[in-house]
Amino acid sequence: MSPMPQSRGGKISPPSNLYTAILALAFGVLLATSAYVTYACHARYGTIFGQP
Repeated sequence: MSPMPQSRGGKISPPSNLYTAILALAFGVLLATSAYVTYACHARYGTIFGQP
């Protein structure tokens, strides 16, 4: 099911890229958070996936 309904007749307009922009922003935030957590764990504990 498409978030942008197709109009009947006339020109077909391309769907908005708003959803793509929101998805890219969310992915960027997720990537930045993962990088920060990895850096903070390595700086504090000297390891990333080990127990302190």
